[in-house]
Amino acid sequence: MDDLHSSTIAGWREWVALPGLGVPWIKAKLDTGARSSALHAFDIEELGDDGTGGGDRVRFRVRPWQKADTDVVEVELPIHDRRLVRSSSGHSEERIVVLLEVELFGRTITAETSLSNRDQMGFRMLIGREALRQGFVVDPGQSFLGGRAPRVIRRRNRGRE
Repeated sequence: MDDLHSSTIAGWREWVALPGLGVPWIKAKLDTGARSSALHAFDIEELGDDGTGGGDRVRFRVRPWQKADTDVVEVELPIHDRRLVRSSSGHSEERIVVLLEVELFGRTITAETSLSNRDQMGFRMLIGREALRQGFVVDPGQSFLGGRAPRVIRRRNRGRE
């Protein structure tokens, strides 16, 4: 008899990595109510076409910690799309969307990720159902089923180095 499902069960919040950005740890909220994923980005600058035919690009900075300004990473990626995104408060805005590799439970998935200022949000990253559809089921009563970041990382995330 086959297994009932082949999905990995994840908690509503998990530590993930963004290997293509050089971000080894970022705490993410797994949100089945959101279609796409979102990443806290600032200093977002559209660069236009770089002349190689690869299309428009965007440069932005990522601050992976919730309560600390250290370890900022500067990133440049192709623009995948531009979308009108409605926030949880009902406000709509056009956002740049990039493709990001997200490592969760040791597996790498591709997430269509909008760039937005999430300074006032509880999590620097939100992983939506389109990315989770790649083999994950969310148990809303659990957290960190994929394991916790090392203590030094958790302290840095809380601004306590």
